[in-house]
Amino acid sequence: MFRLQGSKVLAVDMTGDAVKAKNGSMVAYDGQMNFKKLTGGGEGLRGMVTRRLTGEQMTVMEVKGHGTCWFADRASEINLVGLQGDKLYVESSNLLATDAGLRTGTTFTGLRGASQGNGLFTTTVEGHGQAAIMSDGPAVALRVSPQYPLIVDPGAYIAHQGNVRQSFQSGVTFRTFFGEGGGEAFQIRFEGDGLVYVQPSERNTIAGDL
Repeated sequence: MFRLQGSKVLAVDMTGDAVKAKNGSMVAYDGQMNFKKLTGGGEGLRGMVTRRLTGEQMTVMEVKGHGTCWFADRASEINLVGLQGDKLYVESSNLLATDAGLRTGTTFTGLRGASQGNGLFTTTVEGHGQAAIMSDGPAVALRVSPQYPLIVDPGAYIAHQGNVRQSFQSGVTFRTFFGEGGGEAFQIRFEGDGLVYVQPSERNTIAGDL
């Protein structure tokens, strides 16, 4: 269903099924398609309550029909993630599209989400299917194993999946260590077994003020 055309355009071939995508990200389509605007932040009552609490304005659209749809957003790099019953945690601003076999929701992130300016909740995607996530520059999937925990700058973090626990590690940061002031006051430490997706260009965060 999902395929990349280049690194910045997602093509979705549909045969009567549906796909959910970031509102306004459709750039072209052929065939017969129906479009419906949805409210993001998760499905059902919990999603509604979470959106009220966080003030999220994330909107998604459902596209259903026969043909091909092409999606892109601000020339961001697009990365495909396959899920086999597991769960993907992704910043809502980095989620482009999910196929019909996946469910979206929200989860509490606390300090990490607040430090990145993304609020206290992040988006979860689970089920069997494919998701398309975006990054500023080509994303890299880094392996976390029990023997090798991974430390990530919060501005570079995009998503993670697998049996991974996260915590916060304060102290000297990458940038302040090299004399570049204004670095984050902490990093995110991932332990367990899974993958963490990072981007080469850091988003603006407020972590340095914490």
